[in-house]
Amino acid sequence: MAVAGCEAPRGPITVDSEDPDLQVLAIKRDVRLHDERDDAKLVLDLDDIDPAVRFYAIQGLRRLTGDDFGYHYYDDEVARAPAVARWRAWVAAHGGR
Repeated sequence: MAVAGCEAPRGPITVDSEDPDLQVLAIKRDVRLHDERDDAKLVLDLDDIDPAVRFYAIQGLRRLTGDDFGYHYYDDEVARAPAVARWRAWVAAHGGR
């Protein structure tokens, strides 16, 4: 039975989705499976306009790597920049995985 107003996300569950709900589902799946292939995309998502995407991206990275490099999803873009730079350096050091 479908509930009015509660539509399931449509499309492939991928971190590259335009639908933030699908991105979040993909991040949760990656964490559950300990799949680190999307780490570089999660780092890109740390600058996403949607704070929910940023929240789940840092939660996923924290759970997958054990670090957060001082990143706070709720900070403005300028305040997030140093931690994002540290994450980008981390991706480069890990072969862009």
